[in-house]
Amino acid sequence: MDRGGIERFLPGVAVARRYRREWLRPDVVAGVAVVALAIPAGMGYATVAGLPPVTGLYATIVPLLVYALLGPSRVLVLGPDSALAPMIAAAVLPLALGSPDRAVALAGTLAVLVGLFLVIGRALRLGFVTGLLSKPIRVGYLNGIAVVVISTQLPTLLGLSVTEGTVWERMRRTVGGLVAGEADLTALWIGTGALAVIVVARILRSRVPGVLLAVGGSMVVTAVLGLQHTVPVVGELPRGLPAPALSGVGLGDVLALLAPAAGIALIAFADTAVLARTLASRSGRTVDGDQEMGALGVVNVASGMLGGFAVSGSTSRTPVAIQAGARTQLAGVTAAALLVAFMLLTPGLPAYLPSGALAAVVIVAAASLVDVRTFVRLTRMSRTEPALLAAAFLGVAFIGVLEGVVVAVVLSLMAFVRRAWDPYRAELVSLDGVPGYHDLGRHPEGHRIPGLVIARFDAPLFFANGDVFDTWVRELVHRAPAPVRWVVIAAEPITGVDTTAVDELVELDDHLERLGVTMVFAEMKGPVKDRLVRYGMGGRFGPDHFYPTVASAVRAYRRVAGP
Repeated sequence: MDRGGIERFLPGVAVARRYRREWLRPDVVAGVAVVALAIPAGMGYATVAGLPPVTGLYATIVPLLVYALLGPSRVLVLGPDSALAPMIAAAVLPLALGSPDRAVALAGTLAVLVGLFLVIGRALRLGFVTGLLSKPIRVGYLNGIAVVVISTQLPTLLGLSVTEGTVWERMRRTVGGLVAGEADLTALWIGTGALAVIVVARILRSRVPGVLLAVGGSMVVTAVLGLQHTVPVVGELPRGLPAPALSGVGLGDVLALLAPAAGIALIAFADTAVLARTLASRSGRTVDGDQEMGALGVVNVASGMLGGFAVSGSTSRTPVAIQAGARTQLAGVTAAALLVAFMLLTPGLPAYLPSGALAAVVIVAAASLVDVRTFVRLTRMSRTEPALLAAAFLGVAFIGVLEGVVVAVVLSLMAFVRRAWDPYRAELVSLDGVPGYHDLGRHPEGHRIPGLVIARFDAPLFFANGDVFDTWVRELVHRAPAPVRWVVIAAEPITGVDTTAVDELVELDDHLERLGVTMVFAEMKGPVKDRLVRYGMGGRFGPDHFYPTVASAVRAYRRVAGP
């Protein structure tokens, strides 16, 4: 492979070869800022996923290093994510049977499967599939994820022990425990104090991240007062670096994880692609979506193979890197190196980190996913889209995270089919002094051409709307004020046709022929005409049935009909 080929396959190599000395300091500073947030966030999201906290660090180190080599975006930070953690828990914990080691192995296997789905998607150029999740669906999904995450971490924040259950059950038990006075007051004060510090630091726009202040402060308080034996703490990390941890996983486990892996792959790439495109547009660059998908896939395979779990682009750590001045992937490499040093040199520090403080970090991150403004804006613009948002939210929050993903995708597809099934359609008429032909519904002053109906159908013709098209054209003919001799289909918006719709066209043409009406097409796209020929319609709809413009079809009608 030549130098250019290597650089296309390994964008990090291209950046390294052109690296500028003035980028070094901002990249190192950004790496320090990222690691300050990555340590508590990684451990916190691992906890949400039902995994040991150290796996969150493994799932941070490995992705940062691999993406620095393969990733097309210079400053995108990959790692554990609040949107994925509940999905991982929902997929893994029922199969883990209470064994932490088995949970780690299953989470690693799940990440490998997620990565393989993404790599295959890259090979098949399937980057477009993220379009299955429209904005209302994604906002509803993320709002639901926020509720799920907050409901799992709130008991820990308040010093309560609440067993697993649905969102309603966890919230009910949390409120009941508080009312009954079951909360550990010391843990409660530490957790709520950490939460207050993070929130106040954000309000005051503190230069020092509130997460760092809250985590560091809670550790100091715990150590000084000797609370590590009286309040729940994260505990000392095992010494060592990321290593394979996939033992004990069988074929049955892999099969059970396939469907969740597909859903997680879709969400992970959707979030990462949107974030990468946003960053690229700000800097005047472009990002190849398929290359992004492939890089994310390899990153997830590596994370799963080396003791981590599924990851995506981070909407919290990436802005931190950018604000700290990150220029290139070296910021991520610096953060990974510092994480390794932390694990090797100071693995005992998390023994002083209260679980309540870690819960505060996760709750604030989850709360940032809540987007009420979009829902309010959509209610002013549409009736359907707020309903889709609400349905996706309720599906994720109260049916289940994985089930909610299915609900979100199905709703997106239903919304598309609904719009295509009943698209906008118009009868076109002429206007005095205005060239062309225009929508009668918007211009009631327009004039019909006697004996001619011009119909425009603003959607592809397929199995779901072929009958709608057929019925509508028949109604136009029957309601026409004068006997109809021609029907012109203004076919420019018709971008496709399937076999079912062709059958409907044949039935419509037969019906019109019995009435003595000729049906022709204007402005039909070449590929659609080719498809009609391929479906055997060349004899029925010959060249004389097609006109380049509506105006040319009208002129042809006038020649046939006379003045």
